[in-house]
Amino acid sequence: MARQIIWTQRAQKDRIEIFSFWNDRNKSVIYSKKLNELIKESLVLICKHPLIGRLTNKENVRVKVLREYLIIYEISINEIVVLSIWDCRQNPEDLKRITK
Repeated sequence: MARQIIWTQRAQKDRIEIFSFWNDRNKSVIYSKKLNELIKESLVLICKHPLIGRLTNKENVRVKVLREYLIIYEISINEIVVLSIWDCRQNPEDLKRITK
C-alpha cells in the first residue's frame, strides 16, 4: 500500500521561499523547476522506502539529504508528512527546533 504525501504549512512555505530565492537570483524559473522535480523524485523514493532517511531525535521523524537540502519527514502507517525542506546553508541552530 502506497503512503500518501502530506505537506505541512511550514514545508510548503519552505519550498516556496527556496524557489523564490532561486527565481530572483537566476532571473529564471528553470532551476526551480529542476529542483522541484528532484524533490518529487526523492518523495517517491521515500514513499517506497520510508526508512531511507537518517534518524533524528524525534520518533518516526527522518531526514533525507537532497544536494544542499534536507527533506525532514515523519512516517505514519498511511502517510509521509513532509515537515520541512531545509537549506543546509542556514544557521544549524535553527534546525534543532525542527528535529528535536
